[in-house]
Parts: sequence; C-alpha cells; structure tokens
Amino acid sequence: MQRINLSTISEFVLVGLSDASEVRHLLFVLFLIIYLVTMAGNITILVAISTDTRLHKPMYFFLGNLSLLDILCPTITVPKMLEALVLENKVISFTGCMLQLFFLIDIVGTEILFLAVMAYDRYVAICHPLQYLSTVSMKLCARLALGTWLMGFFNSLLHTSLVFTLFFCDSNNIEQYYCDIPPMLALSCLPTYSRELVILTVAGVLGSSAFVVTLISYIYILLTILRMNSAESRHKAFSTCCSHLTVVCLFYGTTICTYVRPSSTYSPNWDRIVSMLYGILTPLLNPIIYSLRNKEVKCALRRVIRQERP
Repeated sequence: MQRINLSTISEFVLVGLSDASEVRHLLFVLFLIIYLVTMAGNITILVAISTDTRLHKPMYFFLGNLSLLDILCPTITVPKMLEALVLENKVISFTGCMLQLFFLIDIVGTEILFLAVMAYDRYVAICHPLQYLSTVSMKLCARLALGTWLMGFFNSLLHTSLVFTLFFCDSNNIEQYYCDIPPMLALSCLPTYSRELVILTVAGVLGSSAFVVTLISYIYILLTILRMNSAESRHKAFSTCCSHLTVVCLFYGTTICTYVRPSSTYSPNWDRIVSMLYGILTPLLNPIIYSLRNKEVKCALRRVIRQERP
C-alpha cells in the first residue's frame, strides 16, 4: 500500500452523511431549522446583554461569551453539512479541513473553560454574596475571559499541528460530517500512539482541571444552599445552578466521550451522534436553559423587542 504524505493531499471527502435522497432532504430541513433557531436565540441574547445596562454584570458578561461560542460552534460545521446534504458536495479542501478542525477544537476547548469560570462565578455569588462585587469585578472578568480564549487558541494550535503532520495511506474519506481528530487519526497508516498520548494528556489535563473547578464549586454551592433558612432562597439558588449544571453535564459528557479516549475505541456511527449533541444540540438549548428561564434576561428581551417595533 502506498504511503502518501498529508501535504500531497489536496482534499478530503466527508462521508458521514446519508446518500439516500429522502433522508438527505429531511436532514437538511431539520438541521437548517435547528441552525437558524440557534442563531436567532443566541444573537438575541447577545443583543439584550450588550444593549441593556441592567445586564452589565459579571454573570451576564460570561453568558454573553457563552452565547458567542454557541454561535461560532455550529457555524464551523453546519453550513458545510447543509451544502453536502442539498448539493451532494462532500469534498472539503485540505486548507478548509485544517481550519475547520482548528476552529472547532478552539471553540470546544474555550467553552469547557468558560463553563468552569461560570461555575466559579456562581460559587462566589451564592457562597460569598457580600464579597461578590469586590471579588468578581469586571476587570477580573475581562482577564478571565481573555485567558480562557487564549488557552483555547493554544490548545487547538497544538492539537491541529499534531493531526495535520500525520501520514496517510490510500483513503482520504473522513467518517464524519466535519473534520475532527478521531476520524483523522483513523486515516493514518502509521502508528499514532505518541500523538494520541499527547492529545489525551493535554485534553485530559484541560478537561479534568475545568471539571474539578466546576465540581468543587458545586459541592460548596450545594452545602451553602442546604444551610439556607428561606425556602424561596433555596429554590432561586437551585434554579440558577441547575441550569448551569445541566449544560455542564451535557457538554462535558459528550466532549469527554469524543476526545479523551484512545483511537482504538473510535466508532464512526457513535461519534456522529455524540458530536451532534455537543456541536448542534447544546448551542440550541443554551439560550433556553440559561436565559429564557432568567427573569432579568426575559425583561431585557421584552425591552429589545418593544424598541424594534415600528
């Protein structure tokens, strides 16, 4: 079997979608609706947070960053998927594949870190409410946000460089609807153990650190809530934290299943389902879980809608 350096390959073929016309058309309509609703929901949240001074607080600053990430995440993969479904164009260029993987890992890694930062924010707000404004200042929020985005960038740069210096054999068919690490590793005709070890180590350290921060924050939050005397206060605190915890469990669980594991366990069909959960479903649910259950955000949305009426 002839070995081909990746640099000689000019394009890849995404074969992770059905070839049956009836299924393709149904999937196109379904994913287009989900994508448009996701964009509308997250853009509306961003507009409400940026235009309403009542929401210029640390909690909503982080929520705005999360909404931006939820706009970018499906935008990296869904348009190409829709093109493949409606035009049957499954080919993606070498450069396009590399950029798609880079930006996807960047956004996913950044969101994992942001969820940990938001857990810390809720910990300070609930466990130390009197010190909240002095501890979580907007200056600190800006630094945390900048650090989180930079860590996501360099994490993605490392992963992308490891994947796109691989050697491949005959096939350039990617068993996924976008370029991702597991299917790219599966294409290699040379052992990938050393690269997998680095990827697993970096992803494990990044993911486990964020998870530990989130877990410790919620242990203290739970203990604080249980000590509250007022049932109304307990309900309000639980409502806020359950929203964040739902997103954390869904996003952490699916990303860990995808990236923190050896390539020998790679399953194309399973990966397609899991990737749709964190890449398509989570960005759709976040505006509902986080914002539409929040009274301040709902009031801000009503004010935005009233101002836009002719």
